Amino acid sequence: MTIDVYTATGTKKGTATLPKNLFEAPINEGLMHQAVVRHQGNRRTVVAHTKGRGEIQGSTRKLFAQKGTGRARRGSIRSPLLRGGNKAFGPLKNANYRKDMPKKMRWAALKSCLSMQAQNKKIIGLENYPDTIKTKDMMKLLEKLPVDIGRKILFVTPQNHKALTLSVSNIPKVKVIQAGGLNAEDVLGAWHIVFVVDALKVVEELFSTKEKKQESQKKQKKQKSEGDDDAKKVDAKTKKSSVSSDSSVSSGSSK
Repeated sequence: MTIDVYTATGTKKGTATLPKNLFEAPINEGLMHQAVVRHQGNRRTVVAHTKGRGEIQGSTRKLFAQKGTGRARRGSIRSPLLRGGNKAFGPLKNANYRKDMPKKMRWAALKSCLSMQAQNKKIIGLENYPDTIKTKDMMKLLEKLPVDIGRKILFVTPQNHKALTLSVSNIPKVKVIQAGGLNAEDVLGAWHIVFVVDALKVVEELFSTKEKKQESQKKQKKQKSEGDDDAKKVDAKTKKSSVSSDSSVSSGSSK
């Protein structure tokens, strides 16, 4: 699969091939949804908080006697049934919305997102961008690129690009992200994704190193398990030989 590559002035220069293992992976919608929910939950900050009975101001004195008044039993004025009391079963600031997800599932979800956006023709390439910080120049570039201004546009850079980041900071719905920080939420939420050409190589290298590392860990575990099995077999053989030798010694002594 190929994408069109544009220069910093907005003119089309050529095409670039997308890595097959990243942009032609099988699409799993359930996995993508799970990855997005995880990302949103992990960056969620708890704001709502209702005070408990021990946090509000008020006397702890029992309002009236337990018996003899003919009224309902009443404790302190901090009760949630009284005006000025605490809120029963309200939201608390110690709520935990974090979710966990295995690495293989996260990588598969990201590959699914990139593949779906590539199939929908939402990805284009950018050859490079100058080091000049100018929002006006960025707007001219966006007007020349085949993107819808006003929709969410995601720029993917190989590393921190200060000029590009500051140039889009005042443009609404335009975001810059590094290749190592790609996530399912930003990829799926973007209407257009503009990859700097060098960022494609960085993403491919990152995923290849991760997969190689995972394969090496699997091999090490397999070798370790095989070594443990061999050790167990050797122990069993030694035990059998010792038992047979003991039985032969006992038979000779009985004779």
